[in-house]
Amino acid sequence: MTDKKILRALAGETQDVPPVWMMRQAGRYLPEYRATRAKAGDFLSLCYNSDLATEVTLQPIRRYGFDAAILFADILLVPQALGADLWFVTGEGPRLSTINSQAELDQLRPVADIHETLNPIYQTVRNLSQELPGDITLIGFAGAPWTVATYMIAGRGTPDQGPAHALRQENKAVFEALLERITEATIEYLSAQIAAGAEVVKVFDSWAGSLKGEDFDKYARDPAARIITELKRRHPGIPVIAFPRQAGEKYIGYARETGADCVAVDETVSPEWVAEHLQPDSCVQGNLKSSHMVTGGDAMIAETRHIVEALRGGPHIFNLGHGITPDADPDNVQRMIDAIRG
Repeated sequence: MTDKKILRALAGETQDVPPVWMMRQAGRYLPEYRATRAKAGDFLSLCYNSDLATEVTLQPIRRYGFDAAILFADILLVPQALGADLWFVTGEGPRLSTINSQAELDQLRPVADIHETLNPIYQTVRNLSQELPGDITLIGFAGAPWTVATYMIAGRGTPDQGPAHALRQENKAVFEALLERITEATIEYLSAQIAAGAEVVKVFDSWAGSLKGEDFDKYARDPAARIITELKRRHPGIPVIAFPRQAGEKYIGYARETGADCVAVDETVSPEWVAEHLQPDSCVQGNLKSSHMVTGGDAMIAETRHIVEALRGGPHIFNLGHGITPDADPDNVQRMIDAIRG
């Protein structure tokens, strides 16, 4: 039996104290991260500098002793590797050249060419696999095809993913061809991360909840199933965490239908509901509200203990319901960990 608690949870083991890590745990809430990013010059330069990306991935492990480190990168590196222009606007977030027509789609690079751009990311994974303590799990990741497509179609993040929904309705052929290209690229990207040393991979579908009914099945669930099936064919035994954020009732059966070893859940579902409907099928991950990392106090401690108690009957990885925010208090993270570990 491995001494890595994350891998034990993903294998279905119920543990007295759940392992813990946080989405975006290497990020702007930490002063050491901000110092390293200043050294890199800008966000993308930090992502592509393997030494500095290794450093920021390790920072929260040194500070808090999380049970997993997640590769420092960004879900929009795949569109960039496919040939989209990508830049970040300070205070506003990412901007991309858009894909809304067959002509724009035809300008993208072949999937086989993405590694030329992404090789520094694989080097970061190799660095981490050598430098992480022996009991810490290394998680690689990518964005899910639907979520990545929403950025490529709109050229930025949007509150309702309206441009992507519009393209899906008005030019389904281009929409589905783009999703297919992203799906193929995601398989190659994650496979290369695993080959470089990632022990677990996670597929982030941050905007899955804006797809409803059959559209969710076709454009969120089915691409995830395809990615997971192919990764497990190439890398037998590799555990996969899937995060179809705000899926609601569609969380039910998601692990069985996709082959995911763990389903990460957001804070819109209660841990009791998760224990009843999801935990019998797979490990679950979640789901403390991110705002608790800002406000802290007794409410944070109480909710942390509530989640641990509600999910103690099955395999559970403690995490937030979404990524930690830049305004979080680093001391609250330690208090959360102390509440989990007693």
